[in-house]
Amino acid sequence: MSAQAGTPAQTAHAAPQGTLPAAHALSGGQAAHPVIAHPVIAHAAVAHAAVAHAVIAHPAKTHIVPLSAVPHESFAQQVQNFALNWEPVIAIVFFIALIFLMWRTLKVMPRVKPQQIKPSSNRSVTFADIAGVDEAKAELQEIVEFLREPKPFQALGAKVPKGILLHGPPGTGKTLLAKAVANESGAQFFAQSAASFVEMFAGLGAARIRRLFAIARKHEPAIIFIDELDAVGGRRGSDISGEKDQTLNQLLVEMDGFDSSGRVVVIAASNLLEKLDPALLRPGRFDRQVFVVPPDVKGRLGVLQVHTRDKPMGDVDLGLVAQQTSGLTGADLANICNEAAIFATRRGGTTITIGDFDSAIERVIAGVQSKRVLNVHEKRVVAFHEAGHALCGELLPSVDRVHRISIVPRGRALGYTLNLPAEDRYLKTREELLDYMTVLLGGRAAEQIVFGAITTGASDDLKRVAEIAQSMVHDYAMGTAGVGRSPEGDVRLSETTLRIRDEERQDLIEEARRAAQKMIVAHRPLLDALAAELLEREVLERDSIERIMAGVPRLERAPGIGLRIVAATEAAPVPMPAPIPRPQLSGEDGS
Repeated sequence: MSAQAGTPAQTAHAAPQGTLPAAHALSGGQAAHPVIAHPVIAHAAVAHAAVAHAVIAHPAKTHIVPLSAVPHESFAQQVQNFALNWEPVIAIVFFIALIFLMWRTLKVMPRVKPQQIKPSSNRSVTFADIAGVDEAKAELQEIVEFLREPKPFQALGAKVPKGILLHGPPGTGKTLLAKAVANESGAQFFAQSAASFVEMFAGLGAARIRRLFAIARKHEPAIIFIDELDAVGGRRGSDISGEKDQTLNQLLVEMDGFDSSGRVVVIAASNLLEKLDPALLRPGRFDRQVFVVPPDVKGRLGVLQVHTRDKPMGDVDLGLVAQQTSGLTGADLANICNEAAIFATRRGGTTITIGDFDSAIERVIAGVQSKRVLNVHEKRVVAFHEAGHALCGELLPSVDRVHRISIVPRGRALGYTLNLPAEDRYLKTREELLDYMTVLLGGRAAEQIVFGAITTGASDDLKRVAEIAQSMVHDYAMGTAGVGRSPEGDVRLSETTLRIRDEERQDLIEEARRAAQKMIVAHRPLLDALAAELLEREVLERDSIERIMAGVPRLERAPGIGLRIVAATEAAPVPMPAPIPRPQLSGEDGS
């Protein structure tokens, strides 16, 4: 071919720079001898020359491909390829991390252990340390006697109650009663809160119930005390996760199941009896339900004596303190005794005086004294507001007498009027509730009469008035229609019934407001005298109030209205009419 006729020099010149160095060393005809002498080199040269001829013969096909034209993978494809290649390793690492996280979670979770109180410990409580709950102590005394000497009861076939439920308002001494039972009976006492049984992981609550009863059975006879039972003993079906229901089921089984023994007594305390599951309240689980009520005057005196027996007392009439603390629980009375000791320490005294108790009662009932400073106008508004309360309380016949009036800010209140009952009462008439609403609205009426405007200071009074009116209409059927509360969950109330109830509630409030306004207008000089002395002294005691109200009689209602409830007397038996002889029919004479 003509493409191969070129000289060696032309071949060497046409060769690219990447050819072998041996091709550049050949020149003219002298190159034949080394090529023939060295066949390997000759073949390489011929091959190299052929490549060179091919490059010269086809110059149009020689081109350089740019780097940008090379196809490359996208970022998503690279991630996908990486995931496919490392998928087994990632799965193994994920499961290892998950197992480690669960292990660490279980390690940091609190391990709740029941609190054990032995009868000989320094935290033990006796019945002598508890006062004001004589009825509850009498109910629990039988449990103490049974656990201490069970043979007389067993001889007659009696069995110890499996469960005792103490329910009532907070602070009445339910936990102290359970500790006293454990100490007096000599049994081991295991206490645990019901809230510690509820966890986010299913099965932990039931496991803790089993653990608690297993520990108690090892120390029989024993007492298990579960505080705040409503945290786990609520009605079943309302829990979304089912953990509480499972825990409650385990508690039911432990109390009255195949594994239950007769020497473990369960004592529980709750403030919400109506929310507990019916299966928990039936006989066989909680055989006795003891209602622990706030103490009366005699009970409050006993509680005060218990909490002051280790304190240096001065000339203090605890009976008067008991009368001034009507409605307070044992925890409140214990707090008053402690606050009185603190006040005595602050003033540098060696004994506790009646003034310390007055300051303590004021702090517990009204709150801590505030350092807020009122301007002159606000101070006059508060003074007339509290004077309106006091004036209505002194004039109405069925309201407790005013013990103290103060315009010193305490807690959230800018002033307060303290009414103390002369006796403990448990029933109220319609007129007495109206009088109480009148006293509450007396402050707002005084503001409107004196200043011609009303302020936001009566917000708490209005809230309490609305609650009383709601209870009078819905709970006590004291409205004009005389219809009380409908059954729970009953929605079959017509619009007319709801409208009538709203109107009756508003009528009661309006009646009390008119009575308060009428009394304040009729006794305006007394209102001004009370407010003037309040502005001067800031606090008025009972003596000052009696001096201002001297010679002013209390209002009286018309006969038959507002009568106080009296004890029923035994009525004479009504003679029964003589029996009417039955007419004799033929054939009944035996003939």
